[in-house]
Amino acid sequence: MPLHRFDVDSAHPSLMPPPTSPQSRHPSRRRVVSLVVAPLIVMVVAANSAFFLWPSLVDTHPLWLLTLSSQNRYLALTTNSLDAWSYYLVATLRLLAPDPLFFLLGSWYGAKAIGWMQRRAPSLAASVTWVEKGFGKARYLVVFIAPNNMVSLLAGAVAMPPALFGILNVTGTIARLVLIRLLGNIFQAPIDAFLAFVKDYRWYLIGASVLLVALSTWSDHRSGGGEVEALRHLGEDLGEESDPPGSTPRTDDESR
Repeated sequence: MPLHRFDVDSAHPSLMPPPTSPQSRHPSRRRVVSLVVAPLIVMVVAANSAFFLWPSLVDTHPLWLLTLSSQNRYLALTTNSLDAWSYYLVATLRLLAPDPLFFLLGSWYGAKAIGWMQRRAPSLAASVTWVEKGFGKARYLVVFIAPNNMVSLLAGAVAMPPALFGILNVTGTIARLVLIRLLGNIFQAPIDAFLAFVKDYRWYLIGASVLLVALSTWSDHRSGGGEVEALRHLGEDLGEESDPPGSTPRTDDESR
């Protein structure tokens, strides 16, 4: 499917942010790396680690698994093993962690940040059109229902008030967790049966997960893609200017 590109000139008027000065919207590369890129890379590495460690953590250390990654499948598999306080606290914090960072990117770079995400995440292409149209018509509802990376980026790009974004993001995330926990209680028997299967075949599942991660990493390396690679080249893709005079020169690793 061809990748849908966000065109600033043809964007829905409600998606266009108010005019701001370039100085206020384009921070130095060092600031972007320290505030956004570095934390996001840590989260990506943690999520990738969870992908091959989950068979060993899901029934023995469920909180560790949710700390690494709070994807829906992990939330559903661990909900019956944790008390409500631990479950909601850890899962909420982990789910919310990347959202303010993408909100910052959107507020700093607007449509350029949206185009970067679409180019670097082809898997989003099928949903981009729906998100754009839905966000233009009912942005507050979209943030509440699906506060994911793309939605957080859009919220920042259209200059949604940070306090309002935070309220919608937090309440929507908690509502999602309540729903998953209710479903986990309803389907406790099949979940327990699956966890028993994981316990019996743990090392086979770990081996299969490691193989899948290795194949995915190799494929991303050959294609020059991957989430970490996309984040490492964020500054180049957004056409950032060099750091202001007087700042410490970047090393080769910092500027790659």
